[in-house]
Amino acid sequence: MLKQFFIICSGADLNILKDCSNGEQNKYAGIGATVFFTAIMAFIASSYALFTVFDNLYTAIFFGLIWGLLIFNLDRFIVSTIKKRDRFIDEFIQASPRIILAIIIAIVISKPLELKIFEKEINQVLLEQKNELTLANKDQIALQFTPEVQDLENNITTLQTQIDSKETEVNELYAIFINEAEGTAGTKLLGKGPVYKEKREKHDAALAELQELKTTNKEKIATNEAQIAQLKTDYETQVATTQPIIDGFDGLMARVNALNQLPWLPSLFIFLLFLAIETSPIIAKLLATKGEYDFKFENEEHKIRTWTTQQVHQEKRMLEADNAINDKVYKDIAEEEEIYTYKKKIARELMKKQQEVFYAKQTKIL
Repeated sequence: MLKQFFIICSGADLNILKDCSNGEQNKYAGIGATVFFTAIMAFIASSYALFTVFDNLYTAIFFGLIWGLLIFNLDRFIVSTIKKRDRFIDEFIQASPRIILAIIIAIVISKPLELKIFEKEINQVLLEQKNELTLANKDQIALQFTPEVQDLENNITTLQTQIDSKETEVNELYAIFINEAEGTAGTKLLGKGPVYKEKREKHDAALAELQELKTTNKEKIATNEAQIAQLKTDYETQVATTQPIIDGFDGLMARVNALNQLPWLPSLFIFLLFLAIETSPIIAKLLATKGEYDFKFENEEHKIRTWTTQQVHQEKRMLEADNAINDKVYKDIAEEEEIYTYKKKIARELMKKQQEVFYAKQTKIL
């Protein structure tokens, strides 16, 4: 049962192969098994690749099954159409398109296995890339908020400087009128004279301005600080919103790019392995010696070719004979007076009708 299944997979003609020896049947069963297991490997590799894309097991298995059947049908078709010839080079040229296609397929389906084998190393590369992207993302977002925050901070500094300057001025005025009262400066007269009162009033006016300035500037400082706090909150919110995008940076393309940053030699060996698997049905057919099945197959083809050639030649001769008979018949008819008289009569009536129609059209135009 299993042998029969593998023979079907090889694409061999069952009617011819059933009359061949057991060894010949085993040879084609082996070729069919190679075709079958190549399709199985293609199914597994493509399913994993699609799983990394869709992240859905059933979808990956469905499309992976379609890909495996496609590879199976393609290999079976090409293996069954490669004919054993007298020279190996002719067989190789015949199989060369499939070999080129096998290289392409090997590249495609070897990548998923590489991604799985080097998954830990790829995750490390992706982690480093994500960290770099996170820092770069924060810097880019900060560029949107930093100028405005700096302007607000500069405003706060300016407002606080105004308060400090005014406090310094008030303190200096306070020291002046105290010294005037003590007689250590100014007029150097002890007591609270007119000069003292003048300087005291000047100090009190400056102190009132200071209190008013503090009230006004502190309100402005509080407003600026609230705006800074809001900007920082917006910054954190935007960073938190964009971070999941960076965390999700582990798709198929990202993993392939990360794989390309790893040493190339292990990937090369895996590619060569899949190339050997993909080309194995062709190689098996090319290496197989010309056997009983091939001779019988050639004999059946020769019979059909001979019969077809005979049929074409016979139909061609029949056509030539029929044309010759028709030519002779029409030649004899052309010489009969009755046919000539009849056609002359019909032609005369036809010309009369054409003239009448022409006359009617010309009259209508005029």
